[in-house]
Amino acid sequence: MTTETQVDQIPEVPEHPPGAGKSHAVHAPEVAAYWAERRHYLERIRRVPEIRQRYWRAIGVYLLRRILWSFGFFPVFLAFWIPFVLSSFNPVVMASDLIPLLESFVNANPEVQATTISTLAIAWGSVGFFFLVFDFVLTPFKSPYQYEADVYMRSWEQLNHDQLPKLPQ
Repeated sequence: MTTETQVDQIPEVPEHPPGAGKSHAVHAPEVAAYWAERRHYLERIRRVPEIRQRYWRAIGVYLLRRILWSFGFFPVFLAFWIPFVLSSFNPVVMASDLIPLLESFVNANPEVQATTISTLAIAWGSVGFFFLVFDFVLTPFKSPYQYEADVYMRSWEQLNHDQLPKLPQ
C-alpha cells in the first residue's frame, strides 16, 4: 500500500461558483498569505514596549469610559428624566411631587431610611450594570495592535499588489 502526500496540490476554486454571478473567487493561497503576514506582524509588534504601553492605556481608558458612561450618565439621566416625563415636563410639578417624598424620607426612622437608600443603590447598580453589558456589546474595544496591523497590511497589500487577485469593480 502506498500513501501519497498531497501537500503540493491545491484544490481548484472555480472562477465563478454556481449561484455567485460574476463575482471573483479569492484563492486560498492569497488569503492565507495575507493572514499569515498579519499574524507574523502582530507577533513582532507585541514585543514593542511603546505599543504594549499604548495597549494597556487604551484598555484603561476604554474601561473607565464604559464604567463612567454606564454608572454615571444613564442612572442619573433616568432618575431625572422619568420624574420629569411623569410631571409633563413641568419642573414646578416635579418639585411639588418630590418635596413631600423627601420630607417623609427625612422624618422616617433610620431603618426606613437605610432601606430606601439600599433600594436606590441596588436600582442604581442594576441600571448601571444593564447599560454596561450592552455598552460592551455595542462598543467593542479597538486594540492599538489591530490598528497598527491594519495600517501595515494596507501597505503590504500595495507592495504585493501584483501578487494579489484582482477584485471586480
